[in-house]
Amino acid sequence: MLNRAVFMDRDGVINRAVVTDGKSYPPATLEAFEILPGVAATIDAFRAAGLKTIVATNQPDVTAGKQTLEVVEAMHARLLNELAIDDIKVCYCFEGSGCDCYKPKPGMLVEAADEWQIDLAESFLVGDRWRDIGAGKAVGCETYFVDYGYQEKRPVNPDYTVASLYDAGQIILEKVRTP
Repeated sequence: MLNRAVFMDRDGVINRAVVTDGKSYPPATLEAFEILPGVAATIDAFRAAGLKTIVATNQPDVTAGKQTLEVVEAMHARLLNELAIDDIKVCYCFEGSGCDCYKPKPGMLVEAADEWQIDLAESFLVGDRWRDIGAGKAVGCETYFVDYGYQEKRPVNPDYTVASLYDAGQIILEKVRTP
């Protein structure tokens, strides 16, 4: 029997993103890393409903030298310590580097599916950028776009547009409870 999962982007979905000139950026320090309201309870509810909870995040600033690996790892350690997250998949590559994990490519989702025996077509992805939705669509996940109105490319046909992970969670949990 395969598992179902909720894949979540990190910055803007789980923690507050830094928005400058209409563009989303990750927080620069552990001190600036703020888990958004309602996230812990929503992730707890996912786990209680039998869903795997997996973060899939692009973090190219490490490779670019704008962020240290130690800070990103400390952020992830905090998430694993404070939230009911099963796994965190990270891509440190640059866009256009040819890797298969930099969203919108679905490599992180495929890797997690293999490791956790996940049925991607029966799973969900929640993200706040077009790249997240693209990765979810590429593997057949139901997609939830958290729309902050960033001044960037819009996602193509997300299944739902919501205001937060909490809002996405309400829809996902209802679907899981009433198949």
